Amino acid sequence: MGLIGDTVDSIKSIQTRQLLNQAVSLGMIVTSALIIWKALMCVTGSESPVVVVLSGSMEPGFKRGDILFLHMSNAPIRAGEIVVFNVDGREIPIVHRVIKVHERQDTGEVDVLTKGDNNNGDDRLLYAQGQQWLHRHHIMGRAVGFLPYVGWVTIIMTEKPIIKYILIGALGLLVITSKD
Repeated sequence: MGLIGDTVDSIKSIQTRQLLNQAVSLGMIVTSALIIWKALMCVTGSESPVVVVLSGSMEPGFKRGDILFLHMSNAPIRAGEIVVFNVDGREIPIVHRVIKVHERQDTGEVDVLTKGDNNNGDDRLLYAQGQQWLHRHHIMGRAVGFLPYVGWVTIIMTEKPIIKYILIGALGLLVITSKD
């Protein structure tokens, strides 16, 4: 029994070692993704360098599900640029075009007014109550490029969370059970 018991223990330890190896690999994948995201934030100057268009307000230019790449520089914001902004009291950023720019003579600060290309009126109804203009701190970045339709994966996983959990579970199971 000593030899058989040692063999069984040896097999169990190999499986445990392999499981730990797979768990560490999964952790490294997640950590690498976070490092890449933080590096993109530093390079682009934007707190969110990639966003998904969630509505049809920018059609026909950008459709729901398009992924936008953002960059934020110190250059002045101009009318006609497409910006992504956060509004106080709203969690989800908005992608719209700048239609008016107002520069304050006393401070040199720039205020902007935005509008969705597919909307009838400007965005003042979307801004916080009493807010007439967006300020620099509201703007997350300018759109510098896009990938059409790739963001549908994000939209589907947000609208149907069960799909997200099934996908994450399946990927986790695949990583843990795969053999090197």
